[in-house]
Amino acid sequence: MTIAAIDRLSQHVGQIVTIQGWVYHLRSSGKVRFVVVRDGTGLVQGVMVKGGLPEEDFQQFDRLTQESSLRLTGRVKAEPRAPGGYELEVTALAPLQIAQDYPIAPKEHGVAFLLDQRHLWLRSPRQQAILRIRDEVCRAIRDFFHQQGFVLVDTPILTPTACEGTTNLFETDYLDRGKAYLSQSGQLYLEAAAMALGRVYCFGPTFRAEKSKTRRHLMEFWMAEAEAAFYTLDDVMNLAEALVRSVISRVLAARRRDLQTLERDPAALEAAMGPFPRLTYAEALERLRGQGKELAWGEDFGGDEETILSRMFDRPLLVHRYPRQCKAFYMEADPENPELALCVDLLAPEGYGEIVGGSQRLASLETLLTRLQEHHLPQAPLEWYLDLRRYGSVPHGGFGLGLERLVAWLCGLHHVREAIPFPRLIDRLYP
Repeated sequence: MTIAAIDRLSQHVGQIVTIQGWVYHLRSSGKVRFVVVRDGTGLVQGVMVKGGLPEEDFQQFDRLTQESSLRLTGRVKAEPRAPGGYELEVTALAPLQIAQDYPIAPKEHGVAFLLDQRHLWLRSPRQQAILRIRDEVCRAIRDFFHQQGFVLVDTPILTPTACEGTTNLFETDYLDRGKAYLSQSGQLYLEAAAMALGRVYCFGPTFRAEKSKTRRHLMEFWMAEAEAAFYTLDDVMNLAEALVRSVISRVLAARRRDLQTLERDPAALEAAMGPFPRLTYAEALERLRGQGKELAWGEDFGGDEETILSRMFDRPLLVHRYPRQCKAFYMEADPENPELALCVDLLAPEGYGEIVGGSQRLASLETLLTRLQEHHLPQAPLEWYLDLRRYGSVPHGGFGLGLERLVAWLCGLHHVREAIPFPRLIDRLYP
């Protein structure tokens, strides 16, 4: 018995193979019956003709329900009209488990219902397409960093202190050692690794206890973070742009069919392959005022401002040199204007907003000590971080890329909750 994946049926035309999967759709026309099966790689239609397979197997069709699991054996035939372009002339059918009444019917369902059924909703073609694109994005990110000579360094999820303030931390007891926190970012640890290995990255889950219900926020999300010794802000911006363009290229090359399933126009992504425009914070502020959005100098951009800016271009936008007062403690000041930070946000077009945030990091021990005081952060838990400035400090920089936001933009999703298998939201911890 040759077991074949549906997406490899082109290699078995004329051969008899067995598909292992689940019932997606059933249709009967007297002596001819049709069963569409999915196996995670695609869909194939099995054609059952009375007399073309054992009668017992033919009658098993009447028992099948949506999502019943089965093995379907037959000869592979090219058929352009069939799902996937191939079909099986069925010679045997063996049910494995007859599913109960499936709760997700082919009709409109509310978001709350679908999220309650997320473990089953993942089986729909749309959700499968999103997860395949997410997988492609993850592999593209890892491949890019390895090609650029970056070393993967896994940073801790449990940390003794905050990276970007303490107001949005998930707190837990760490045995008898006091409080620990779920990581907001691997950045501080990556800085240490960059002083050892030069260019490093991490890729894993991060946690922000932000009480936000916007379409861009999750409590738990994945970040790809890069850090490199001797990198300036220009180096950081160039690397972030090259990474995003590489990912877009990979998705366009490998996931056209999934984009089609999502009805995502690839032209929008193809347009984003050109050089990314760059604006300073001051220039972006002027653009916003031109659109009737008044914002005082020194205020950070929120979702509304990012949406306006990102809709001005057909490709990602790099906004750099924000006022230091609205950014994190570890960012280097612009030597030409110390009120500005050498930082950058990369905004996705079509109103999707920030997907990358980065900066050149502070290299001076004295300045870093001053910043800790300004931001009311304790020094003792960060002594190891200060050591990086005591022993061979160099200019360095990096960024963090939010995976779900990037996937949401690539797929054209309204909300990031569909860009992760099991979303954790302000009001959701199930399933």
